[in-house]
Amino acid sequence: MSIKRRKSEHVDIVLNKDVNFKFKTTGFECIEFIHRGTTRLKLDNIDTSITFLNKHFQAPLLIGCMTGGYEGAEKINRELARVAQKLGIGLCVGSQRAALKHPELSYTFSVVREEAPDIFIMGNLGAAQLKEYGINGIRKAVEMIKADAIAIHFNPAQEAVQVDGTPDFSEWFNILSDISKEVGIPIIAKEVGFGFSYEDAILLKKAGVSGIEIDGAGGTSWAAVEYYRAELANDKQKMELAKLFWDWGIPTAASLCEVASHVDLPIIAGGGIRNGVEIAKAISLGATLVAIARPILKTLIENGEGSVIQLVNKYILELKTLMFLVEAENIPQLKRKPLIIKDWLKTWLEARGIDTAYWSSRSDIR
Repeated sequence: MSIKRRKSEHVDIVLNKDVNFKFKTTGFECIEFIHRGTTRLKLDNIDTSITFLNKHFQAPLLIGCMTGGYEGAEKINRELARVAQKLGIGLCVGSQRAALKHPELSYTFSVVREEAPDIFIMGNLGAAQLKEYGINGIRKAVEMIKADAIAIHFNPAQEAVQVDGTPDFSEWFNILSDISKEVGIPIIAKEVGFGFSYEDAILLKKAGVSGIEIDGAGGTSWAAVEYYRAELANDKQKMELAKLFWDWGIPTAASLCEVASHVDLPIIAGGGIRNGVEIAKAISLGATLVAIARPILKTLIENGEGSVIQLVNKYILELKTLMFLVEAENIPQLKRKPLIIKDWLKTWLEARGIDTAYWSSRSDIR
C-alpha cells in the first residue's frame, strides 16, 4: 500500500472512528493542585509565555503532528500554520517520509513555513526509517520546512500491528547517535501515543537527543487506528492483533513522571491532554511544552480555522485561571507549585522507585 494512501486513511479514521483508549486513562485525574484562597494575583496579568530551544512561545503549546504527504494535506497544514502564527505557539508536522519518497508532495509540508515565518516548527521522521534516509534524509526534511528542530518518532507498537508496518528498530541507536553529532539542529525523540519509560529516556539521552516528547497512553490509540486500517484491508490477523494492543502503553502522566525524574532534558507532553487544567498539570510535573493534536484537527475539519483559534484560546484561558487559583504569576512559578499524586498513579510511581514526595514537598511560600 502506498504511503500517500496510508496517510489519508489515518486522517479519515482519526476523524470518523472511535480511536480512544477503552479503559486506560492519562492519569491526570490522579493529580491535584493546592488551591490558594489568598491568591494575590490579577488574572489579566498572568504570563503564560515560555522559551523552548531558544524560540519564544506566547503559551506552552504545540500543535501536535498530524498529517502531510498526500494532496489533501496541504490545506490542513496551511491552516494549522496560520493558527500557530497568529497565536504565537508551535507546530509539528506529520511524518515527512512520504515527501522524501515522493518529492512532488513536499509542498504539502513546505506550506507551513510559508504561512508561519516566525514560530517554532518541528519536522518529523520515523526512527524505523533512519537506516533508509540517514543524515541526508534528515537534512532534506529540515530544509523542506526550514525546521527549528526535528522529531524522530518511535512507534514500535504501531508498526508491529500495522498491516504494512516495518517493525524493525534494531539499528536506530547507533545511527541516531551519529546523526545527533552532525545534523546541527535539535533532535526531539517522540513517542506517538504509547509513552516512554525512564529506561527509554536514559537511552535516548545517551543517543544525544536534545529533548523528549512522551506522548503517552490515554488519548488516541494508534493501535485502534491500525485496527480500522486492517479492517479496510480485510486482514483479520492484524485486526485481532491491533485489538489486543488497543489499550497498550504507559499512561501520559506516568510516562511524564518517569522521564522527568530521570533525565534533565526539555520535555514535551502529549497524549490525551484535553484542557487547560491538564496542561497545567503536565507543566508542573516537568513538561516545558504540551502537544495537542486530535481535538485541534477535528475542530479544524468540522468548524474551520476560526474555531481552532477559539479552542486554543479556551485552553489558554483555562491555564491562566488555574495559575490564578494556585498563585502562579508565570510558568516558572507554576513549575514550583506542590502537587498531590494519588490513587493508582501513586502506586505506579512507587512501584517504579519514583518518590512522589518530590512534587508534594515543593514550597509554595513566597
